[in-house]
Amino acid sequence: MENNIHSHDLIIIGAGPAGLAAAIYTSRASLSTLVIDESMAGGQIKTTHQVANYPGFVDPIAGHELARNMRDQAARFGTQFELAAEITHLQLDGSEKIVTVDDTPYTTRNIIIATGSSPRLLNVPGEIEYKGSGVSYCATCDGEFFKDKDVTVIGGGNSAMEESLLLLQMVKSLTVIHQFDELQAEKITANKVLNNPKTKILWSHEPREFIKNNEKMLTLAENLKTKEIVKLESDGIFIFAGMVPNTGLVKNTPLQLSEYGYVVTNENMETNLNGVYAAGDVRVKKYRQITTAINDGTIAALNIIQKH
Repeated sequence: MENNIHSHDLIIIGAGPAGLAAAIYTSRASLSTLVIDESMAGGQIKTTHQVANYPGFVDPIAGHELARNMRDQAARFGTQFELAAEITHLQLDGSEKIVTVDDTPYTTRNIIIATGSSPRLLNVPGEIEYKGSGVSYCATCDGEFFKDKDVTVIGGGNSAMEESLLLLQMVKSLTVIHQFDELQAEKITANKVLNNPKTKILWSHEPREFIKNNEKMLTLAENLKTKEIVKLESDGIFIFAGMVPNTGLVKNTPLQLSEYGYVVTNENMETNLNGVYAAGDVRVKKYRQITTAINDGTIAALNIIQKH
């Protein structure tokens, strides 16, 4: 080490499934790999109550346990970690990339952006407190736990209605709370939800607070026309207000982003910058699941290994 600069074959920003999958592959291939994350390892899955759709686990596994297993597996093969770290500087252009954590610069010729995306929050009291224990943002992940139960859905866009259709295959009833007098989703999808006998709609309402009452969840919703507050009881609340890519770090770099702020890549996970890859929920893609994130991380890693 010279001038306090630490050099690695690969730096991965983001310790979710995409980043950890890539780290497992590159570390096993004897590439010096550093994973940096502003939080602890695991990404969104570490706050997921249970994961039931990950191959290889007959019984559901706690999200934090699956996250820990992924991190431990990467560490076993030699991956180094900088967790709960603040990146103060990022240089992606040029042959040598620089990632500065606090006052320590790390250099590499290859970098993977795997910072993921986050559900768009409603900023309603109780939302954060009950995330993963009554409040969910993913029907594919958590719908199975509400089989033959009553659920509340917040939102009326395409993602809300597509997720609602999935939930309707499992739940006893589904009540949609929507701020407008009609759904914003595509008509064909919206009509499938509206015409399902399990569906109820609370038009022109917005949630104001989520409360846990024993095993039940209460939603306090305001009628936007009368200002009246109604109380809706269900077994779980699903919020579908869209996703936000975690691309704040790269917004002032030459990295190409889509109109919605996601990183643009080709099928090899390569971006417009040589040696810079993106994997997982942070990139432009149709489906965002643990398994698709791992797929992205694997592809990025194999391309880096091949070129090294």
